[in-house]
Order: sequence, then C-alpha cells, then structure tokens
Amino acid sequence: MIDILIVLGLFLVIAIPLGKYLYHITAKEKTFADPLFDRVDRFLFRLCGIKDEAMNWKQIAGALLLVNATMMILGFLILKVQEVLPFNPNGSTSMEGSLAFNTVISFMTNTNLQHYAGESALSNLSQMLVIVFLMFTSAASGLAVAMATMRGFSGKFSSLGNFYEDVIRILTRVLLPLSLLIGVILVSQGVIQNFSPTLTIQTLEGAYQNIAMGPVAALEAIKNLGTNGGGFFAANAAHPFENPSVVTNIIEMVSMMAIPGACVVAFGWMVRKNKRESWLKNQATVLFAVMGVLLIFSIVLISWSERSANPLTQGLNIQQAIGNMEGKEIRFGITHSSLFAAITTAFTTGAVNTMHDSLMPLSGLSTLLNMMLNLVFGGKGVGLINMLLYVLLTVFICGLMVGRTPEYLGKKIEAKETKLTALAIIIHPLLILAGTALAVVLSVGLSGISNPGSHGLSQILYEFASSAANNGSGFEGLIDNTAFWNIATGVVMVGGRYISIVIALAIAGSLSKKPVVSESIGTLQTNTMTFGGSLLMIIVIIAALTFLPVLVLGPISEHLMLFR
Repeated sequence: MIDILIVLGLFLVIAIPLGKYLYHITAKEKTFADPLFDRVDRFLFRLCGIKDEAMNWKQIAGALLLVNATMMILGFLILKVQEVLPFNPNGSTSMEGSLAFNTVISFMTNTNLQHYAGESALSNLSQMLVIVFLMFTSAASGLAVAMATMRGFSGKFSSLGNFYEDVIRILTRVLLPLSLLIGVILVSQGVIQNFSPTLTIQTLEGAYQNIAMGPVAALEAIKNLGTNGGGFFAANAAHPFENPSVVTNIIEMVSMMAIPGACVVAFGWMVRKNKRESWLKNQATVLFAVMGVLLIFSIVLISWSERSANPLTQGLNIQQAIGNMEGKEIRFGITHSSLFAAITTAFTTGAVNTMHDSLMPLSGLSTLLNMMLNLVFGGKGVGLINMLLYVLLTVFICGLMVGRTPEYLGKKIEAKETKLTALAIIIHPLLILAGTALAVVLSVGLSGISNPGSHGLSQILYEFASSAANNGSGFEGLIDNTAFWNIATGVVMVGGRYISIVIALAIAGSLSKKPVVSESIGTLQTNTMTFGGSLLMIIVIIAALTFLPVLVLGPISEHLMLFR
C-alpha cells in the first residue's frame, strides 16, 4: 500500500504544477521558459512557414490528418528500405508490407502496437527516424487537439488556435525538455544508450547469447512521457535494459501519468471563473475525482486478484503464499507489476513490465475495462476529450430527468452537440466489438489464438480493445504478425484515433460560436459531487450495456471456471 501511495502521491505532486504550465502554454500566457523558447519557436515558425493565424475546427482537423498521413507515408518508406540504409549494425532486413503498414499506423496514432520484435526487426535508424520521431509527433498532435478542444469548451478564446503552432510549442516547451531530463535520469539508473551492434557473450553455463544494444534511453523517455508504450525490446519494460530496477519502474509509471493528469488540471485553470473560485467547486475537480475513482478501482482489483492464489496451484505452498507470479519479473513482484498494469491501460500507454496473458482473469477484466472506457485519464489529451463527451451526455440525460436546462460551461447543449456526442461515444465499442466478431468467424482470425475457450476470446478482445483505445499493449499469447491481424488492427487504430477526435473538434467548434447564457435557477450544476456521481453512473451503465455480454464470455467466464 505504501508503494502504491508513493506513486499516486508523486503523480499529484508533478501533475498539478505541470497542469498550470500547460495552461499557460495553451492560453499563451507568460512562463519562466519564455526567454529561451520564444526564440526557438520563432525560428521554427519562420523555417516551416507557420503564420499566427486562427483556424476553425475543419482546418485543424484537415491539418491533423494531412500532417499525420504524410509522416505515415515517409515512415512506411523507411521501413521498407531500411536494409540498404545506414545505422544498421545488425543487418535488419526490410519489413514485410502488411507489418510496415501496421507499424507506421500504430506509432502515428499513439498506439504503438508491436507485431514485431524491436531488437531484431528494426535498425537503429528506423528506431530513431520512425519510432522515436513518431512518438514525439503523435503525442504532440494529440495534445494540440486537446488544447483546441479545451479552448472551444471554455468559451474564453476567440478561436480554437493554430494546430501547427500548438504542435511546435508542445514539442519545444514540453516533450523535448522533459524527455531529455527523464532520459538522463534513466541512463543514470542503468538504462542503456548507445549505437553498438549486438554483443555475443558467453553465459555462466557456457552457452552463447546475443545481447541487443541501441539508443534505448531516448526511446524509453518519450515512450512513457508521450503515453506511447512501444518498447525497444520485445519484452518491453520487463527487459532489464529498459527498466532495470524498482526506481526506474516508478519513474516510468509517473512519466506515463504526468501529462494526462496535467491536462485535466490545465482544463481546470482554463474554465476557472475567477481567482476566488474554490477548487472544490471547479469543473475539472469533478472530472479528476471521477477518473481517480476509476483508477483506484482498477489498481485495487488487479492487486487483489494477483495476490489471490491460483486454485490450480493449491499444492504449491509458495505459490499460495506469494500469489500469482507467473509472467512477472521478480525484481518488481506483484505490487509493482499490478500497479504498472493498471496505470499503462488506464493512461492508454501500452508499456508492460509483466505478461498480461498471464494475469488472473479479473485482472485481465480490469485492464480491458480501462481500455474499453478510454477515459480513465487516458493518453495525451484524448482521455480528457472522451470524458468531456460523457459530460455532455450526462448533462443532456440529467437535464431531461430533472427538468433542468442542458448547459455546460454556460453554453446550451442542443440537438447538434448531442447527436455528435452519441456518435463519438458509439464509435469506440463498435470498433472493438465488430473487430472481435470478424476475428471469431474467420479462420485467419481464429488461427492466431494460442489458448482455447474463454481465454482465447479474451486474447482477441484485448487486441481490438487495445487498438481502438490506442493503447498498444497485448495479451501476447496471440499470434498476431499475419496479414489479417496487421491490416485489421491497423484499420481499427485509425478509426479509434481520428474519428472521435475529429467529432470532438466539431463539438468544440460549435460550442465556441455560441453565446454564453446567464446562469439561472434552472441551470444544472456540473461542478458538484452529485453531478460527479451521476457522471460515474452514466459511464458504468453505458460500459455495461455495450461490453458486459462479451466480458461474460471472456474473462468473467474464465474466472468462474477457474474457481468453480
């Protein structure tokens, strides 16, 4: 419990001041870093031809899609010809077409689903020019959209901003300096950073083993800070070169949590009525509390489930004493493995320090729920955007139930916003369930299952939930490097990333044009814990209606059969 409280405490200590810093960047207010970064930004604006011009939501969405598509094409070409490019000390061959397609989409959508082994499939050049580069730009793109959405919802800005300008400012003022700091700290704790070829060493038993080398710390820093999750090694954060100790494990978990939590704090500063307003009455406090309840529920469920003895190992006294250690690193144990699993799926990062395929059924259920909800803080700004969509839906439903005017932040929620909200919310479960249904009726989908029955269904369900939520982790028991899985998950990743945030931009654009209405006795108060409870119940009800049947067939059924 102390370990868990330390991590959550560090999260709050870092997220609160970082959130205020993000607010100043979003509102273009003065920060302590302006003397340095103003010069850098002006140089980059001139170099890229970026003008300080306001964009509407359609222009921002178009810029997002155009820039991301361009980077996908360039990344695909590099992966297809990496065999003849420099910085390839191990002679990695060029990627197969469907795998390269899946990889560039995965990293551009901030998913980082890996159907390949990084230490053998990629050259150092590909790791840097494709993987690390897309980790920075995908995180910056998501944050830029979140900033535009926050401006639109708050009603305090004349426009949604400029996408290109926001991306540059996020890169120079947030992601690059913080990644450099985290990278240096990780190197000091034993994470490797070099350009050496693979080492062949003799083990204590006399056999020979290949040890991959490379620029790991640089990738590791932005991997967690940008809620990307893709590892340099196939073992990801379970590999000692990526995550050597409990200290680095804590650093990586807090890195995953920092910016998503800071986005909620930044939203609170943005919608604050005045300096005298109590933070207990702030709109963002309600959102943070609901997200916090869902996160703590996930942590408690996974920790309790993993500490429970597997009934199939009742004859092994040591297994009963320590719980489920299958698939876990001894240096992390159950506590840090369970906490990592909850955080990486709640903050949609996808990094793993334990094999999720070996989790107890209820632990697998909890990780699936985090990705199915996709709003327990979530990734770079996306979690906040999804939560705001549920807020609008709750305002509409509660307004109808109690006869109050459906308003949020002084803006009327009308038919247009409600229809767009419903569409954005239904897209996510549609992608997950349709993909799962397709996989279980096709032989090419079923052939990837490594376990029969309920667990096999959970493997498929997890793969599509991870893709749609832009998480990227996997049960890893699935044989997924095939044309079917590469293309199917690639399509789901694109839909899960772009459809919902484009709709959110449309809603923000619509709200930004509406006049602020005066608060009256009929206005539904959305900054109270009562509304927070209503919001939580709406989230739970919608999740149950959409996902309970397939969860019963998967992890719940597996749990009942295991403990019968």
